[in-house]
Amino acid sequence: MANTFKVVNFAAEPNTAGANSGAAYDVYTAGSGVTAIVLGLVLANIHTSQITADVRLVSTTSARGGNNDVANGTSVIIAGAPIPVGSSLEIMSGNKVVLEAGDKLSIDCSVADKLSGTLSIMEIT
Repeated sequence: MANTFKVVNFAAEPNTAGANSGAAYDVYTAGSGVTAIVLGLVLANIHTSQITADVRLVSTTSARGGNNDVANGTSVIIAGAPIPVGSSLEIMSGNKVVLEAGDKLSIDCSVADKLSGTLSIMEIT
């Protein structure tokens, strides 16, 4: 199995305003045969006033059976997090999130095109 470190940058997302607007931006989707470990996610406010941000893990993982018999769930990692003007927010500080093939990490913002950031991952293939 190969481990590959990757960075995903986004300049101004999402392109439609409104947390829970249904227009979330998919920052990363784990490809076929890939397990990805999220190492860090930094979100920056590029607006002239405070914004709020949501981060979700949208899973396509099938039911496993037993005590963890959940399929195709969406988990909220953070909801309505305020980011002041000229500030950034580190979401994954010291924590890890696993994405299996087809799972995706999505963001939403209270103001269109005013959230910038960097996602650091390790892909296992």
